[in-house]
Amino acid sequence: MLVMNCNPARRPPPARKARGFTLAEVLAAMVFIAIVIPVAVEGLRVASLAGEVAQRKMAAARFGNKILNELKVTGALRNSGQRGVVRDHGIDYTWSLQSAPWTEDTLSQMTLATVKVNFLAQGRAYEVDLSTLVPQTTL
Repeated sequence: MLVMNCNPARRPPPARKARGFTLAEVLAAMVFIAIVIPVAVEGLRVASLAGEVAQRKMAAARFGNKILNELKVTGALRNSGQRGVVRDHGIDYTWSLQSAPWTEDTLSQMTLATVKVNFLAQGRAYEVDLSTLVPQTTL
């Protein structure tokens, strides 16, 4: 026995249309990418600069500490105004020495010796200062 269901309210499902993105969706995605890419590139540039500056500051501090120790051992900390250049991997680190009496404590006869190390990172100048107190009698 053959039974047919003839329900006029029930229609067969419509044929599937090819699915894709609308023009509005494509334009919205392009606008989003146009905003995100420059922000991401700027973030990478800032991170690169921060990394480079950190590495060079560490090297400048190492050189300044070495120079300060050498000048202390040789007794040359009294000669304020000394200058020099340290070259490391093609990067110049210029340094200068400044000596001045320590005025914070008038009872102690101390001298404040400061080595200033300057360097460039991505076209900008940076400076690292290292200071130490030494008795005036050892100068």
